[in-house]
Formats: sequence, C-alpha cells, structure tokens
Amino acid sequence: MGSQMNVLQVVPELNAGGVERTTIEIAEALHIAGHVAHVASAGGWMESELMTHGTVLHKFAAGSKNPLRMAFATSRLIDIIKKHSINIVHARSRSSAWSAWRAARRTDCAFVTTFHGIYKANNPLKRTYNSIMTKGEIVIANSEFTKAHIIRAHRTSPDIIRVIPRGVDMAQYHPASVTGGMIARQRQAWGVSPVQKIILLPGRLTRWKGQTVAIRALEKLPENFTLICLGDARGRNQFVETLRRLAREFGVDHRVKFPGHSTDMPAALMSADIVISTSIQPEAFGRVMAEAQAMGRPVIASALGGSLETVKPGETGMLVPPDDPDALSVAILDISDWRDYDPVAARAHIMGRFSKKSLQAATLRVYQDLL
Repeated sequence: MGSQMNVLQVVPELNAGGVERTTIEIAEALHIAGHVAHVASAGGWMESELMTHGTVLHKFAAGSKNPLRMAFATSRLIDIIKKHSINIVHARSRSSAWSAWRAARRTDCAFVTTFHGIYKANNPLKRTYNSIMTKGEIVIANSEFTKAHIIRAHRTSPDIIRVIPRGVDMAQYHPASVTGGMIARQRQAWGVSPVQKIILLPGRLTRWKGQTVAIRALEKLPENFTLICLGDARGRNQFVETLRRLAREFGVDHRVKFPGHSTDMPAALMSADIVISTSIQPEAFGRVMAEAQAMGRPVIASALGGSLETVKPGETGMLVPPDDPDALSVAILDISDWRDYDPVAARAHIMGRFSKKSLQAATLRVYQDLL
C-alpha cells in the first residue's frame, strides 16, 4: 500500500447510523493496512468499538451550523492536521464538512467527501449548504443512484465521482451465526406463533419508510401473515399512533407488531420469512435489503433508488411500484411460494458487490490515488 497514511475522518457524532458504521469500518481497514486512523467527532456510544481499531479520537463538536462553532472546529482541525501530519481529510457529513474543507485548504491537505444520502434542497441557501459535499478532490457516492443525483443537482463532473456502495459485514451477517434457538426466542419475543409467516419491515418509524403501505397490503393477505415494523420512532409518537389506528381501521391490528429497535439484526432477519422495504421515497443505498440478502432472506423492495442496484428481480427478490399496496400484497404471496429461491445465490450476490471488504478496499484505493 506504500508509505504510511494518516487519515482524518470528520463526523458529527458516533451514535447509530450508516455514517458512523462506515467511519468505523474504514478506521479498521486503515489500521489493518498499517496506517493511522484519526476521527474528529463529538463522540457517542460507538466510541468503544472505534477505539478497538487503534483509532485516535479527537473529541469535540466537529459538526455545527453555528458560524462561531464552525470557526472553532476549523481551528481545532488545523491543529490536528499539523500535529499529526494528516495526509487526507475525509468529510462524511455536511455539518462538519465546511470546517473540514476550510482546515484542509489552509493546510494544503487532500480532501475527500462521501455522499451517504440524498440531501434535499428546497431553496438556494440549502443548495449552497449541501454543495460542500461536492468540494472533495474525489467525491464518493454510495450508489449509482446517488452519483446521478450529485451530477444532476450540483453539475459535478462525473470524473471526480467514485461509486463505493455501503458494505455488509459478511461475517456478522451470516446465516450460520443464528441458531434455531435464537430464532425461536426472537419469534417468542415478538409474540408470533410458529405457524405464522413473518413479514419483516426494518426501518425507523417515519412516513417516507412506507409502513402505511405495508399495513394496507397486510389487509389483503391471509390471517397467517404477521407484519413486524422493526425500528424506533425517535419521538414520532403521533405517527406511531397513526399506524396503530390504520391497523385497527383495516382490521389487522392483531397482526401488526411494533417491537422497537433491534439489538440483533442478523437474528431478526433470520426469524423472518420475507424482508420488505416499502419506502415511498428513494433510498440512497438501501442497507437493509443488502443485509437481508446476505442472510439468505428473500426480499421485496420499492422500485426506487439504491434498491434497483441491490435487488436482482426474479433471482434474489422482487421489486414493486412504490406506494402500491395491491402490488405489494401480490408480491408477498408470490415470494412466499417461491420454491426455487436460492439463498446461497442471494448471499453470493451481496458478497460480490456489497461486502464490507469491498467498501474498505475501494476506499483505501481512493486515499492512495489522492496521494
């Protein structure tokens, strides 16, 4: 890999999320390759995991929209870059990218950004705020869909964009890691009998994730189908009550469960008969669909965004029109009777294109190219 690199990733915090998970995965890859990983962040409950990879954590409020705090963060980052001979600054969030970019410019340090999602822009001010993510010498997009959005929204040259999909940890998400006893306990915790077919919809409880579509589809399915809406509300209690009311209105409230956040997603996925993503807006990548296929589960996703890349219709799952309960219910019935479905092929599909190792190797290549 050449001489040692000192890479500084800048993220607002280290709590649950795709940005944080990828930050840790790249820190791990740098450490294994003999480089030094630095992270500037306010910290969070994932700190301890980050530190197991020999990472140097610089703990302060690295992300803010407040001009004074941004100036303070810029100053701190400049000090870190100089003190630790940082070669590359990698910004993963808009709120911390402005300070990171300014610090990189003032120290003549290489600068790279990653689009982890699709940032909405309803006015010129928001578009300007979002544009910081296009200022990387190399801009990483987490899917072809995200790349197209960057080009369309910001007129960024395709030449500086690298598509590096989110990576699934294939060791963690392995069918062999989940025992029959774990599945039985998970189903019991959900209050689902052994004869019920489980439709699992992972994702935080928010309107655009399409839980309403899944509940309306459930009404059209036989009584032996149960819907598990797996995810937390993050304070959206009014929306949760809307979902419960809708379930009562359609007469399926006894077949819809809201167990909250899962601490063991591999076990949750293996306990499901079908895993669905009913988003009514495009997912930038669609992590859940990739993880479910890695576990050998058949999937159904809205034909939008990143799911168009991660799901192979007729091979690893099915795609349906978004916000269409009728199409979703038909697909669920079809996939529940999919006798020649091959879970090994589904896992191989994810291993080939969407593994954590692929993400790590491709990102380290970007760093090497920058130098």
